[in-house]
Amino acid sequence: MTSIRLWDLPLRVFHWLLVVVVAGSLISVKVGGDWMVWHERFGLAAVGLLSFRLIWGVLGSTYARFSVFLPSPAAVKLYIQGKWQGMGHNPLGALSVLAMIGLFGFQAVTGLFSNDEISFNGPLYPLVSSDLSNMLSGWHRQSEYFLYGLIALHVGAILFYTFVRKDNLIKPMVTGNKPIEDRRFSSAEGGGIGAFMTALFVSIVLVWLASGELIPPPPAPEPAPQDLGW
Repeated sequence: MTSIRLWDLPLRVFHWLLVVVVAGSLISVKVGGDWMVWHERFGLAAVGLLSFRLIWGVLGSTYARFSVFLPSPAAVKLYIQGKWQGMGHNPLGALSVLAMIGLFGFQAVTGLFSNDEISFNGPLYPLVSSDLSNMLSGWHRQSEYFLYGLIALHVGAILFYTFVRKDNLIKPMVTGNKPIEDRRFSSAEGGGIGAFMTALFVSIVLVWLASGELIPPPPAPEPAPQDLGW
């Protein structure tokens, strides 16, 4: 057995921060009321994290790159047949990652334009019509159930691999290292400080844009005419 560096630090921090953000989003929306302010904050944090992951999928280290783990139909077939050999995300795990990025991204983006028909509006609500906001709000609420299902599937797969297949997927996401027997695979390379700063800067800019800071405030209402008794 030997050990390789599988997951780089930025990817691991992204993963666990996303767990916190998604949990916070679900809890805050269920509590409602004043917690909707935190729901918006968690949503903006999700925008930043997912933006970072998309950029890191291009600039990050070896096994974090989409070019390495995006599965082909042939790879999925080999994996189902038990013949696939690789490192990082297996083909089904890669599909799960893509599904979660897509669904979480859909939730975050629709939330920016949504409303709760009472007092809460997303930060980009003024940019769309009321009808479009209501439609996006409906999609945002309905897709929540798909989110529950995908999370349950993801957690179930991790537990299955860890305790049944004896392939611990949790520890490498904490330490970054994975023990292997096949010496054909080497530690991840790339994803240096320059790539990290680029991904972080772009993510911060996108969060700033998503926060609605560039939207001018609504004009102040005209003062009511005064009755001078004339």
